[in-house]
Amino acid sequence: MKSQNFIQLEHDFGAHNYLPIPVVIEKSDGVWLWDVDGKRYLDMMSAYSAVSHGHRHPRIMKAMAEQMKKSCVVSRAYHTDQLGPFCKKLCELSGFDKVLPMNTGAEAVETAIKGIRKWGYDVKGIPAGQAEIIVAGQNFHGRTTTIVSFSSEKTYKHGFEPLTPGFKEIPFGDAAALEAAITPNTCSFLVEPIQGEAGIIVPPEGWLTQIREICTKHNVLLVMDEVQSGLGRSGALFAFQHENIQPDGLILGKALGGGVLPVSAFLATDDVMQVFTPGTHGSTFGGNPLALSVAMEALQVLIDEKLIEKSAKLGGYLMQRLKDLNSPLITDIRGKGLWIGVEINPDMVSARKVCEKMADLGVLSKETRKTVVRLAPPLTITQEELDHGIELFAQALKSFG
Repeated sequence: MKSQNFIQLEHDFGAHNYLPIPVVIEKSDGVWLWDVDGKRYLDMMSAYSAVSHGHRHPRIMKAMAEQMKKSCVVSRAYHTDQLGPFCKKLCELSGFDKVLPMNTGAEAVETAIKGIRKWGYDVKGIPAGQAEIIVAGQNFHGRTTTIVSFSSEKTYKHGFEPLTPGFKEIPFGDAAALEAAITPNTCSFLVEPIQGEAGIIVPPEGWLTQIREICTKHNVLLVMDEVQSGLGRSGALFAFQHENIQPDGLILGKALGGGVLPVSAFLATDDVMQVFTPGTHGSTFGGNPLALSVAMEALQVLIDEKLIEKSAKLGGYLMQRLKDLNSPLITDIRGKGLWIGVEINPDMVSARKVCEKMADLGVLSKETRKTVVRLAPPLTITQEELDHGIELFAQALKSFG
């Protein structure tokens, strides 16, 4: 078979920093993927929300093709006709004052860390070198050395020491712990409104409102990482909107690139963004015309095709269908919108084995934290396609008991 040949090539010549499901994808379209042997799979993963618009969305592909005829990468040493309109569009949709575009989600998180630390020194008056950022346990914000320094997952940081100081961890969903952790040197609470890599962990109702009030009370910036949860994935444009709050900063990525290019951004109020002055931050590819043309079309597609509303509606449908399975393997089901984590009883089978069986049956997902199967299809999926995926997932579970 062709698949094994490609897998062997990766094994022989590639770094072993991933453990993929043994499927070799050659082609993709909409919610479907095909491997090199011609087998078709339903995508129930969406590349961790990067393909929320579906694979090769025609409008996004057209916008990219048209921009490629004009210009692709132009240094930020010059202005372009794409940057201003992109920033304006994103500010109008989000309610923030300014945008700083980057490429990957981790870069946007690093940008936010730089911005909120500098705000702590320049605006809040924290003594030099003493700024603290509070984070949540079981967080996932990326893979850079600074970001893994405040990860709860030992594997993410073991062997990459010395770790970056300046971070303090509290339990996710615990408002009292946040208030107790704040000191005069605290500049920010950096947090995912729904934790993705931890297994789609939804905080207690009212918690977002509480942390907004606490941060305001103590002059601490509330910065939300919505690289995975943002842009419709949770059934709202941004997950923080489920409680009608507004953070001081927002980190976006993945779906912002329309499933085509890496595009990310840090958004914030004028009070925060004014700390960035010429020379304090930059990126060769951040804010390039090709990426921004794609991002603007991706944002417009979300609105025109009502993908946010669709995520909310089909997410509720998916949740109920999963509960109705009544599988003895399932110990918990949680999530919002088309973003659901199914907790598998590890005494019966590993989530990895379930995902491998799903692939055999023609539906693709990936486990997280060893016990959770993530179900997060493109927001363009139809109810009929979703039913197909649920049926195959149910078959996979039944094969283990």
